[in-house]
Amino acid sequence: MLRSLKNHPFAVEAFFESSLVLTFAFPKRQLQNLIPDCLELDTFEDTWAFVAVAMVQTKHLRPKGFPKFMGNDFFLIGYRIFVKYTTNAGKRLRGLYILKSETDKRKMAFFGNMFTHYHYSKIDIHRKENNGLVEIRSSKSGFKIRADISNKNVVVPEHSPFSDWKEARRFAGPLPFTFTYQPQRKEVLIIEGVRQNWKPRPVAILDYQVAFLDTLKLKSPVLANAFIIENIPYYWKKGKKERWGS
Repeated sequence: MLRSLKNHPFAVEAFFESSLVLTFAFPKRQLQNLIPDCLELDTFEDTWAFVAVAMVQTKHLRPKGFPKFMGNDFFLIGYRIFVKYTTNAGKRLRGLYILKSETDKRKMAFFGNMFTHYHYSKIDIHRKENNGLVEIRSSKSGFKIRADISNKNVVVPEHSPFSDWKEARRFAGPLPFTFTYQPQRKEVLIIEGVRQNWKPRPVAILDYQVAFLDTLKLKSPVLANAFIIENIPYYWKKGKKERWGS
């Protein structure tokens, strides 16, 4: 019973006040061993694989259909690998494999770990914004991002594998599915997110430190893309399971 609770047993809705996302590119061999066999890396030019770091200010997170006052507000930092999954019906889905989730609220960490496989931990998170400059940091997590979100004419980072923002947006844009694999049961859990008003705009990253990437022994990350979205109604459908392999 407790194990089944972690399979996203009901739909959830929330409002994203803002979501700042950095996407790091790595040679695909570096990420291959971080995903289960049921998934494949979503690569660019068969060379680059990607880890996204998302910083999300979330409002009114609650079971779908519940009133807003029953929801929770929290800040999330999520680490995700871009992947693909082929369903038993042969449908190919693009999505994310969650490596780790961090939040500023103990309550969110508790219930997040009760109802998902997203590996929540509670950390200190500090965000400040002034004249279009945003800083998000955590002493406990060894995390710091400084971004200029005021300029709408930002180009992709200097060493990005993408040639321009249009290409980056097409490849590294919103991915609707999240996947979890339970090897002891040979089950894949598929969670679909549904969004509205998704209009990302590129931002300039002035400085960053992401200690979690170092713990994975990933070498020489390349900042491939960075964007922000604001004021997004969002909900996740109830998780769906299917058996994988023999």
